[in-house]
Amino acid sequence: MIVRERPSGLRLFLVLRGSVLQRIRLTLLLNILLATLVTVMHGNLFSLKITLTAIPFTLIGLPLAIFLGFRSTTAYDRYWEARKLWGEIVHRTRTLSRQCQGLIDLPVPLDPARRDDDVRIRMVHRAIAFVHALRLQLRDQRDDTVLQRWLTAAEFEQTRSSLNPASTLMLHMGRDLGACVRQGQIEPCLAVPMDATLSSLTASAASCERIKNTPVPFSYTLLLHRTAYMYCFLLPFGLVDTTGFMTPFVVGIVAYTFFGLDALGDEIEEPFGLESNDLPLDTLCRAIEINLRESLGEKDLPPPLYPVNFQLT
Repeated sequence: MIVRERPSGLRLFLVLRGSVLQRIRLTLLLNILLATLVTVMHGNLFSLKITLTAIPFTLIGLPLAIFLGFRSTTAYDRYWEARKLWGEIVHRTRTLSRQCQGLIDLPVPLDPARRDDDVRIRMVHRAIAFVHALRLQLRDQRDDTVLQRWLTAAEFEQTRSSLNPASTLMLHMGRDLGACVRQGQIEPCLAVPMDATLSSLTASAASCERIKNTPVPFSYTLLLHRTAYMYCFLLPFGLVDTTGFMTPFVVGIVAYTFFGLDALGDEIEEPFGLESNDLPLDTLCRAIEINLRESLGEKDLPPPLYPVNFQLT
């Protein structure tokens, strides 16, 4: 995710980091070169004059702009829903840590080094492992080291072989909570809100998986791709007789807008990736880790992640 102040003046036209221009520069350049060639040839293809007026482009351009705007809105809805889900995960993990420490009654003080013997520490550390596991799943990555650090040896082996590590960790959470009820370490009525917290974390993870595994219908995207490309590459023939030598400039502006909206929709409709404008899942996981470890009284905390070259990952 790009984090920077809005540039002003001339810098507004020179910013490349986070700009969609990097994704469309080759196509845009080809379109401008074609427009330049059409201008030089005055719309002639060898001895054949290609006659087009601005009327068909006016009729097509308006609905095309509306549909591109609609697609961008749909893509942003997916991006914003994903961000709200991760905001919910941040909230629920903090709540879980508070509930584990306040509702589970054990006679020994909290000691993060005693994870195997203290269910409170084990559940909070497992919550840290859960967010990392979910991040790795959503990005189709694998990192056993980061999970091994927060799990017991037996639990790590079970999680590593699982097809859905985040869901497996929630199952272990439920088993620990049930064991606490049976052993009298928590009152059954107090276990209900803790179970609701676990259910909310599971629901948020499942919703993230839904966004990842349900892309915008390909036929809809393909239709917009084809229409935008045909429109922009035929546009010089419809403008050359009226705009003359300004044709490449006008075509460049229109093509930048249409190609840019198309590419921007492609980028943000999959919000869990590693592109410049995707969600900063590494930063969110680090923030959760810091919050939960601090709640346990740990002192050797990792630093928050800050933007590198204006980008949070």
